[in-house]
Amino acid sequence: MIRNVFGLLAGCLFSIGLMISHMIDPAKVLNFLDVAGRWDPSLAFVMAAGIPVAATGYAIAKRRSAPLCDTAFPVLPRGDLDRKLIIGAVLFGAGWGLAGFCPGPALAALPLAFGHVVPFVIAMIIGMALVPLVSPLLFPKHDPALVKRQELLR
Repeated sequence: MIRNVFGLLAGCLFSIGLMISHMIDPAKVLNFLDVAGRWDPSLAFVMAAGIPVAATGYAIAKRRSAPLCDTAFPVLPRGDLDRKLIIGAVLFGAGWGLAGFCPGPALAALPLAFGHVVPFVIAMIIGMALVPLVSPLLFPKHDPALVKRQELLR
């Protein structure tokens, strides 16, 4: 229960940061990507400001034997650049560049019904629901990373 409360608080804090930095506005993202037109460097400043915050969190976590709300840190499988990662990155980047939204800012903007956020979130949910159906067609069934992900979804 306490893990869910801390997760909710972290999500709310992240959403507030996205709102303060105006990263829920797809025009900010699209203008950042438009280097030949109305380029807006503010997204780079937001990302640069996030690096020391994340680095501090990782430094604190390295000194701890376990997270605050669990008995041990999860052991994540090491993955190299593979077809799944490349396809996922291309789809994420294409969606972000075309719509100006990625999942976090889209969910933060959802209560405001900002721009085209509602159709984006609906499409995102449909895409997430289709992953278990499409993955076996794109990737071999004997792929251990896919098997692990499907086990986590259950």
